Amino acid sequence: MQRRVSHDRADETLEAKTRWFRSLPLWERMELLCEFTDLALTARPDLPRTKDAKPSDGRVRVLSATPG
Repeated sequence: MQRRVSHDRADETLEAKTRWFRSLPLWERMELLCEFTDLALTARPDLPRTKDAKPSDGRVRVLSATPG
């Protein structure tokens, strides 16, 4: 991943953020997920007990890493 500082609005689009996220290795994506979860739970500790969560009507894809 090329690390650089950009001040271009084009780098803030959803597509640009998606490309950046996909460029990360799986372990780094999971690390970010844990950090975002910790942040959400810090802001709202009662989040796991909320009643407004709805089950998914669609399919859920489970991914697993194969040792390589």
